[in-house]
Amino acid sequence: MSNHLSDRVQNMSTSATLAMAAKARELRNEGKDIIGLSLGEPDFNIPDFIKDAAKQAIDDNYSSYTPVDGYADLKTAISNKFKRDNDLDYGLNQIVVSTGAKQSLFNVAMVVLNPGDEVILPAPYWVSYSDIVKLAEGVPVEVLTQIDTDFKMTPEQLEAAITPKTKMLWFSSPCNPSGSVYSKEELEGLAEVLKKYPDIYVVSDEIYEHINFAGGHVSIAGIDGMYDRTITVNGVSKAFAMTGWRIGYIGAPEWIAKGCTKLQGQVTSGANAIAQRAVITALEAPVSKIQFMIDKFHERRDLVLGLLGEIEGFNLNVPEGAFYVFPDISAFFGKTLNGFTINNASDFSLYLLEHANVATVTGEAFGNPNCIRISYAASEKELKEAIARIKAVL
Repeated sequence: MSNHLSDRVQNMSTSATLAMAAKARELRNEGKDIIGLSLGEPDFNIPDFIKDAAKQAIDDNYSSYTPVDGYADLKTAISNKFKRDNDLDYGLNQIVVSTGAKQSLFNVAMVVLNPGDEVILPAPYWVSYSDIVKLAEGVPVEVLTQIDTDFKMTPEQLEAAITPKTKMLWFSSPCNPSGSVYSKEELEGLAEVLKKYPDIYVVSDEIYEHINFAGGHVSIAGIDGMYDRTITVNGVSKAFAMTGWRIGYIGAPEWIAKGCTKLQGQVTSGANAIAQRAVITALEAPVSKIQFMIDKFHERRDLVLGLLGEIEGFNLNVPEGAFYVFPDISAFFGKTLNGFTINNASDFSLYLLEHANVATVTGEAFGNPNCIRISYAASEKELKEAIARIKAVL
C-alpha cells in the first residue's frame, strides 16, 4: 500500500549514510566481516564526568516534561559557550534546544522558508540539507565546489548563484563530508557578497566546531554585518561523542527562535530531561576535557591520508576538520574490476562494500558525483585493515 503514502514522503530520499549503515549491518548478520567507515559517529565513549551528571539528574528526579525551548540553565550554559568559544552574544530568548541538531535545522527551514524560496547549498553538503529544504517546500540550489579549492565556495560562485528567489545559504564549517574549514578571510569574502542582499539569511552548521585542526574556529555570525541574519546551529553529538543523546541547539535572531519554539511545541515539545542536564555539564567544561579525542582524530586523519595516498587513482586534499576524507575517485569511472563495472561514485562505493567488505558513502548523496566519503571515526587497526582491503581490490 506504499502508493497511499503522501507525495511528500514518496518524493523524499532515504539518508544515504543511514542506508549504507543498514546494508553493512545486514551483511554482518549474514556473517561477513564488514568494516564500517560510513557513519559520522565518534567511536569514543562519553567522558565519565558527563555520565556522572546524567546519573545525578536521574537521582534528582528530572523526569517531567521540559520547557519546549530547553531548560533555562541549559540555555544559560549555551549562551556562555557561545561567548567563550565564538565571541557571540546570544540571549536566552535567542536560543532553542532541540532533539538533535537535525531537528534544529528542520525547525529553521520550516519557520523561514515559503514555497519556492531558494536555498544555496555549496556542494558537497551534509546529506540531509537538500531533503530538509524540500520538505519545507524550498528549492535547493547546489553550487559544486572543487577539490583544488578544498571544496569551499568562492564569493564569485555565491554571487552567481543568487537570484531574486534566494532566501538562504546553508553550509557547515568544519564541513561534513569534506572536512573543509572556512577561514575568517574566506567568510569575510562571502559576507561581502551577502551584504548586497540584506534579505538572504545564513544557516551556519557548526556541529564539528571543536574537531578542527586549522588553528581556530570562526563563526560567520561574528563577521561584521552578519549577526542579525545568521542562525548558528550546534550540538553535542560529535565533539562530546553524544550522538544518541540527541541534543542540538541554535542561536538566532529572536523572531526565528520564537518561530522554532512555536513549531517544536506542536511536534516534539522539549528535548529529553536527563540529556539536557548532562549537556549543561558538558558545555560548562573546558574544551581541554575532550582534547584527547580531537588529538586522536588528527592522528587518524594523517594515517588515512598517508595510506590512501599509496593507492593510484585516489585524488586527495587535506581536510582541516571533522573526521572525514572525501577523495575524488573519478579516475576509476568506466573501468571494470573483478567483473564489476564502475560508472559512478555509487558503483564505486558498492564495489568496495561487496569486494573489500568496507562500507563507505557515495559522494552523490552529498551533491558531488566524483567522490566518496570515508569516515575515520574508527580505530587505527580498523582503518589500516580497511584501506589494505581497498588497495587489494583496486
